[in-house]
Amino acid sequence: MVSVPFYQVYDVASFLEDHPGGDEVLLAASGKDATEDFEDVGHSDDANQMMEKYYIGEVDSATVPIKKKFKAQTSSAVTHKHDESGFLIKILQFAVPLLILGVALGLQFLRKTEKAEEYIALFSHFRTLREPSCSGYAW
Repeated sequence: MVSVPFYQVYDVASFLEDHPGGDEVLLAASGKDATEDFEDVGHSDDANQMMEKYYIGEVDSATVPIKKKFKAQTSSAVTHKHDESGFLIKILQFAVPLLILGVALGLQFLRKTEKAEEYIALFSHFRTLREPSCSGYAW
């Protein structure tokens, strides 16, 4: 098993069982550039010294392929369309509940107005019944 941190090659097969992080860590880093994996852990000075006994050589840096970093393509036309539809959805999410609330309040107001008109009509009817008639009787 070979690990390659810092363009240096290490045969760590005999260290698999003794590795404090478990053999899975070494197996996952074998056969590739393990520099980032090694540095991310933050190994102690003792671990760095221990690596010397597993060192078997170096990799020619000219033979290592260059890592291509993915750069997300940005297009204003595509983003603009997405933003435009997103803006419309946001407006609808705000406007539709307000519209429903307005309709509900309007219907409630109309219902109360109709009941009020019924009470006014009923009261007027009783009032006309209680007014003195022209027959001369006083109430």
